Amino acid sequence: MRSNSSQPEALTPFRDTRRASSSQLVKRAWWIILLNLFIPGSAQVLAGNRRLGRIGIIFTLGFWALAVLAILFALVSKLAIFTLLLNPLIAIPLGVLFICYAALIAFFTGTIGSTAITASNLIKKMFVDNGSLEPHKGRYNILLLGADSGSNRFGLRPDSISVISISAETGNTVNIGLPRNLSRIQFTPGTPIKKVYPYGYNHDCGGPCLLNAIYKSTMDNYAYLYPNAKKQGSTAGMEATKSAVQWVTGLKIDAYVMINMKSFVGLIDAIGGIEVNVKKALPIGGQQDCVPADNERGSYCPDAMGWIEKGRQHMDGRTALWYARSRHNTNDYDRMRRQREVENIVLKKIDLQTLLFRFGAIAGAGAKLVTTDIPAGDVPKLMDLAFKAKAKGLKSLQLSYPVIQADNPDFWLMRHLIAEKLRKYN
Repeated sequence: MRSNSSQPEALTPFRDTRRASSSQLVKRAWWIILLNLFIPGSAQVLAGNRRLGRIGIIFTLGFWALAVLAILFALVSKLAIFTLLLNPLIAIPLGVLFICYAALIAFFTGTIGSTAITASNLIKKMFVDNGSLEPHKGRYNILLLGADSGSNRFGLRPDSISVISISAETGNTVNIGLPRNLSRIQFTPGTPIKKVYPYGYNHDCGGPCLLNAIYKSTMDNYAYLYPNAKKQGSTAGMEATKSAVQWVTGLKIDAYVMINMKSFVGLIDAIGGIEVNVKKALPIGGQQDCVPADNERGSYCPDAMGWIEKGRQHMDGRTALWYARSRHNTNDYDRMRRQREVENIVLKKIDLQTLLFRFGAIAGAGAKLVTTDIPAGDVPKLMDLAFKAKAKGLKSLQLSYPVIQADNPDFWLMRHLIAEKLRKYN
């Protein structure tokens, strides 16, 4: 009995990576590589662009058919095969077909080879050579900072601050978001910055004593406290920020990853853009505050260079950057939420096939995009956990208004909420 063609196709874990486990994702990657090597086009039919894949399979089957015929002709009559090959009407089209097939194989194998070389160079540039990460209470805790160092800003102040906590066994991952304007902060006992602020980062700090100001303040005034930071792939500002975040969350911070939001443009363009559901129209650029207006946007921004309109949109890198950084017609908490939203969308979009066929462009953007002190030897282990996390979905805990008041935070409540969330997703 023929099935109803109108029924949706049931996708296997090979085609739908959201249903695949970590081991299935690894097997899928190997199958894609092997199929591309021996039957160019077959991997695209199963897991990617079907139109391109069918062309590759037609060339492949044609090549094998011609090879079989050539062997049969050679066995029956060597003279016959030489006669055919010397006939221009047969030899020229046949030669063109073989050249096209060789180019197709060269494309796939060349892509795999260049990806391997580029990946090796990227790991050498991005990650540190020494040390290794060990889980604490069964988890890796990585400080993730989104830094927007524009030309109109003095120094670097992280605009997005969160801790990515990963279960070393299951890969369950929780993104713990912290408000950048968090105040009344202490530092972890025994760390160098604690000696400067024994009573906390709430007075005598030379400006607003907020979480995102610790980095610049330390770099400007107390870099001497961390003489080995650069050798370890870090900075004095980063080490001081780690100390503060450890105290706030009660979690041991194993490493950091800093994302340059400006370089997000290149990465998003490299992966073909992203889909974003814009909940409120946002102006692009502008220094003057917006004022309420009776129009669809609800505001009038006199010096805006353009608008990101409400609704679902496909964004290139430039638009996505402005969506993440726009300050007007919105509030600071919404801005932090949008930055994390863009980060999460990008992470979800980068799958194995995207990495394989666009790795050169992604790596070029990534070298400028990310700085980290993660040891190179731990990258395979963390990649495996990342595949598990992608399959299960990234969980989120946002410790901001109205749950937490940034100017008068309840740190006991923050640590309690973190402990409960991690216990649930261990």
